Amino acid sequence: MVAAGDFKNGITVEIDGNIYQILEFQHVKPGKGAAFVRTKLKNIISGGVVEKTFRPTEKFENAHIDRKDMQYLYKDGDLYNFMDLETYDQIALDSDVVGDALKFVKENESVKICSHKGNVFSVEPPLFVELAITETEPGFKGDTAQGATKPATVETGAVVNVPLFCEVGDVLKIDTRTGEYLSRV
Repeated sequence: MVAAGDFKNGITVEIDGNIYQILEFQHVKPGKGAAFVRTKLKNIISGGVVEKTFRPTEKFENAHIDRKDMQYLYKDGDLYNFMDLETYDQIALDSDVVGDALKFVKENESVKICSHKGNVFSVEPPLFVELAITETEPGFKGDTAQGATKPATVETGAVVNVPLFCEVGDVLKIDTRTGEYLSRV
């Protein structure tokens, strides 16, 4: 159990049967009346963000989130198949659960599968991936006024904005959280 007065950013709690992660919190002590805690909460199942206020003495159940390393095997229609690297058990997840988390993930790479009480609710790709460019327009000298970019398609099919000097076959380091080009490898 965690009291609202002890909230920290990033912890997960169960409120009214839903699992929320605390994005922001603020203790407010108005000149008149009782103190309260203003929070911004993200529903980890649906992804929605809500703002709620609580009395500092209200208590909530901690929600334990299991993050398990699994290998992404392949996509079969609307199902994405993963394998546990320890037990070799395989699971198939619907595209609704996966969303666009695998936009930058190749087959046979490791991802984290997040679940609560056995119910999988999301897939976390690695923070950084290295992918080769499969298609891009050639860059022309003289087009570089200030940090010019062009779209490039990488081997997973995702499109990333890259500097003009990048060519087909170059291997890029990409941040999966933002989808931004970081460097050539």
